[in-house]
Amino acid sequence: MALPESITHQERLLSVNISDGVEVPGSAPGSSIIPLFLDRENGVWVLYGKFAPGTKLPTHFHTGVVHFFTTKGQWNYLEYPDDPQTAGSYLYEPGGSVHTFSVPDDATELAEGFMVVFGANINFIDDKFANIRDAGAIEDSIIEAAHKAGLPLPRYIRPKGGAQFSRD
Repeated sequence: MALPESITHQERLLSVNISDGVEVPGSAPGSSIIPLFLDRENGVWVLYGKFAPGTKLPTHFHTGVVHFFTTKGQWNYLEYPDDPQTAGSYLYEPGGSVHTFSVPDDATELAEGFMVVFGANINFIDDKFANIRDAGAIEDSIIEAAHKAGLPLPRYIRPKGGAQFSRD
């Protein structure tokens, strides 16, 4: 069998390294993120997150699936206190799930991990709608946070996207 013809040619590999990434403040106190991949058109976002002890994110509803791989520390969902996620844990979250991310107050280190999110998080504070976070909102907030903090614009992978006719 012959090698297939390349359909997508790459001049170079699209690769980013978290150790070279610009860490920007996250949407919640005690959190920061390094963007890796933000695709507004397809609603996919990949981030490396860092969460200090005591960090609590708003309760959120996922419109799509999430893959989360914990690389350091420990965290849990308040709704599942008996299922802590520790370094090496891989978590799959189905679309339609609702939960509240939390790092224990008495944690001795940051909780860190990679998240691959499809769709949006619909956030609630005190059981009331707060906002929607999708790839576009995440990208906008990263750019704004970098400017506010005097940081360089983070380098991440961003598909060019844009719809067009297949033929005229």
